[in-house]
Amino acid sequence: MSQTDVKHGHTIGVVTRRTGLSAHVIRVWERRYGAVEPVRTSTNRRLYSDAEVERLRLLHQATKAGHGIGQIATLSSERLIELVRMDAPSVQPPAVVAARGPGEYVRDSMELVERLDADGFETLLSQAAVDLSQQALLEEVIDPLMHRIGEAWQTGTLRVADEHMASAVVRAFLGSRQDLRRGAVSGPGLIVTTPAGQVHEVGAMMVAATASSAGWHTVYLGPDLPAEEICGAARRHGASTVALSLVYPLNDPQIPRELRRLRRGLDDGVEILVGGRGTDGYAGVLQEIQALVVTDLGHLRRHLARPFGAVRA
Repeated sequence: MSQTDVKHGHTIGVVTRRTGLSAHVIRVWERRYGAVEPVRTSTNRRLYSDAEVERLRLLHQATKAGHGIGQIATLSSERLIELVRMDAPSVQPPAVVAARGPGEYVRDSMELVERLDADGFETLLSQAAVDLSQQALLEEVIDPLMHRIGEAWQTGTLRVADEHMASAVVRAFLGSRQDLRRGAVSGPGLIVTTPAGQVHEVGAMMVAATASSAGWHTVYLGPDLPAEEICGAARRHGASTVALSLVYPLNDPQIPRELRRLRRGLDDGVEILVGGRGTDGYAGVLQEIQALVVTDLGHLRRHLARPFGAVRA
């Protein structure tokens, strides 16, 4: 693209509206598959030409017809037009094409994880983000998928490498999506993390995304944080709630001590929310510190939707 074209290039926001693709999908297709090569301005913003916008639109149509992005990303625009025309009966009109439902995304994702296909899994998550609402993506795809992966790993039907790959892809996916991490600055404050010794962070990241979308001013601190650091962060940010994820190990003797220290270090009015498949192993101490155990993201969303400022039960 020439300097003259740069002035008239399209921003990522325009491209997402014209192509139906999410910004995340576009960047994956650029970085991993070289589908387009936008120029960058002096402020490092991507700008796309009309031809690149049309190319992305064609690629989107072709992938909806069943073609893998890895096989078609480097085709010429002329060849893409031919491909889309050949597939026209299967993709036109759009209402005839049945998008995957959440359950199908979970099933297909599990198959890719079992094949250790990180690229395919990442692409499928990106497509789910296009087809589904944020709530459905989190509550009906990623949450049940990670539960299935965790159960399969614990029973030995899924290899450790498969579980690590899946967690890495989901972490990167959630971390890269600005719309999953944006919260209202004026909303009530929420600190999200995992206690010391708990290194699995995908659940905490989903909590942060859910809270942000519910209008909470969310601060995600990452995993494996000592109680004193959590208390300090809650105090600095004026948080009314601290949310923790407990996954594995299920019987770490350090965790009850950390939870009691957390309760002692927080102001009396600060609520503690705890979720994750490890909560059953710490039921006694969670009751002792008056933590609210959230059973799933839907439960969390409904709890967070209560009137801001509601007194902790």
